[in-house]
Amino acid sequence: MSLPLEGILVVSMEQAVAGPFCSNRLKLAGARVIKIERKNGGDFARGYDTAAEGESSYFIWLNQGKESIALDLKTKSDRNVFLNMVAKADIFIQNFSPTTVTKLNIDSSSLKSINPRLICCDISGYGEAPEVKKKKSYDLLIQAESGLIDVSGSKEGVGRIGVSICDIGAGMAAHAGIIESLLLRERYDKVKDVKISLFDVAADWMTVPYIHSKYGGAAPKRVGLKHPSIAPYGAFLSAEKTSFIISIQNDLEWKRFCLKVLKTPALSKENKFSSNTLRVKNRDLLDKTIQSTLLSLSDETLRNSLEEASIAYGRLNSVEDLEKHLALKKIRVRNSLDDSLTIPSPPLVWENSEKKAPKFNQNDEQLRKEFNDAKK
Repeated sequence: MSLPLEGILVVSMEQAVAGPFCSNRLKLAGARVIKIERKNGGDFARGYDTAAEGESSYFIWLNQGKESIALDLKTKSDRNVFLNMVAKADIFIQNFSPTTVTKLNIDSSSLKSINPRLICCDISGYGEAPEVKKKKSYDLLIQAESGLIDVSGSKEGVGRIGVSICDIGAGMAAHAGIIESLLLRERYDKVKDVKISLFDVAADWMTVPYIHSKYGGAAPKRVGLKHPSIAPYGAFLSAEKTSFIISIQNDLEWKRFCLKVLKTPALSKENKFSSNTLRVKNRDLLDKTIQSTLLSLSDETLRNSLEEASIAYGRLNSVEDLEKHLALKKIRVRNSLDDSLTIPSPPLVWENSEKKAPKFNQNDEQLRKEFNDAKK
């Protein structure tokens, strides 16, 4: 089967998560991705951990099938290799600091003088406003500064989101922007660059809390395993002390829940619980009332009742439980040492061939030969 991005060349000066995530998704759709790494050790995500059979879990996840070359753009020979790549590329991605981009003279206007059809994608921490342009940024810092952490966690305290969510979100947004720009170029012969910041992505996700804060009187409070504006929606214990996440989305579901699960249909008509707004307002009493009934139900009884009532629910699983989940799809990959691993599959997979992460500078000789510069 032909892949949608076959024949597309991506040159990516990338590190950590956001840039590699973006180019990884382009690679999975058939693009050729040349990963440019620093000469002094390469992508620092290579050293994050050794969980993937001795190599970094982050690096194995996001760099399968890419070609790696280490370049120092301050040297004439390496810069020539880079510029020859740019001349033939469709897409250039970078998520280095703005000061690095300026020092190396690899801004989009400079590169477009070589290749006017090049789509440039810049991924930054805070965008291009002068006050924040030079500010260093990493995922946790963006989680904190955007207010994302402020609405996460429990009454007892805040906590980091358990994955690098702002990095991942920026990579996803960059990928979407590049695909849209490719379509624009294909249909109308116009080129639109893509500029994504981690902060912009996080701020967009914060729209609902922002509206509540600015127009509704107060930002949502941290409610742990509850929903700040929907009730009942959160974790409840069965008789076996298993945590079930139960979600009621509307009044019809609430009535069915009271009738078929709680076996107390009159509860749905009580003044304190008759609408979602009232249920949220009286959440403590509501949750206590529900919990008193559910503690008498076994896992099997509760599960069967929820399914019969067509109520959305889930188990509060551990990371270890994910391995056994019936919905989990996996792909097989290899680290640069050629060890085979299975990892969760991306949501969309165009082909099922096994990919391998590159060794540092693995494709140096081949790429220098291809892009007209002898290895020195």
